[in-house]
Amino acid sequence: MNEGDDIGPIKRSVMISGHRTSISLEPAFWSELKNLAAIRHQSINGLITEIDHQRRGNLSSALRLFVLDQLKARAHQSGPEEAEPDGSGTGDEDASGD
Repeated sequence: MNEGDDIGPIKRSVMISGHRTSISLEPAFWSELKNLAAIRHQSINGLITEIDHQRRGNLSSALRLFVLDQLKARAHQSGPEEAEPDGSGTGDEDASGD
């Protein structure tokens, strides 16, 4: 964990389709949303608006799920070699050490 990870949600005002609203998210989610928006050459408001138009539940949950999905996709693309600490990528090793 990084310093400050234990900080609770931070409320920010964003503009969605011309309407100002407040969203509460933990700092790690705000940071990753900013990164994802930059990768897509969008403003954070633009990305949040896009997610808002596709959501079914509440907006904060939809944003967290979007970030989770993007991180899972990135991990999947990097392959199992990146995911396994020992570099084997199989995950089938016997934990007993025999």
